[in-house]
Amino acid sequence: MENTNEGMAINLERFSNSELLSYVDDAILNILVGGQSYKLGSRSLTRADLSLLRQMRNELLAQENADADGCLLPGTVAAFFEGR
Repeated sequence: MENTNEGMAINLERFSNSELLSYVDDAILNILVGGQSYKLGSRSLTRADLSLLRQMRNELLAQENADADGCLLPGTVAAFFEGR
């Protein structure tokens, strides 16, 4: 019987944002150092999609920054213009 992780759901709510960011950074590093995929004899390994990991990293960083700022609309600036 083949052992795969397909169909297994992971509850991401049990991880903090910083833990998830650390895992994503590790996955990105593994791809950058070891390659996206490789084959050794009859066995092959394909890692997660690098562009998807980068997108996840950006979203986690944005969420972490928003949580740190505590503002309602992160990345926005209010400007006040007075008449002449």
